[in-house]
Amino acid sequence: MKSGIKLYEHNTSLLHSKTAVIDKVWSIVGSTNMDYLSSLNNDEVNAVILNHEFAVEMENMFVSDLSDSRQIQLDEWGKRPLFQTIREWFMHLFYHWM
Repeated sequence: MKSGIKLYEHNTSLLHSKTAVIDKVWSIVGSTNMDYLSSLNNDEVNAVILNHEFAVEMENMFVSDLSDSRQIQLDEWGKRPLFQTIREWFMHLFYHWM
């Protein structure tokens, strides 16, 4: 967040798919995470769709998802409960095995 990224928490459901739209033409929809485990070990799949109409619809869906989300602010993130911070640190120890 210090570098300018925006982090949102979706309020109504769990969104697990990974999507991207580039130049309103190239869309990607799939399950691949952007980490080394997904790249090397997991059986993940993505679909690449080259279509303007599909890309516009994907962008509309993203905007709709944002309307059901709240942006997490940097100062709020720094003030999260101590138990949550400790739990995140502890789980990070096992990152390579998850």
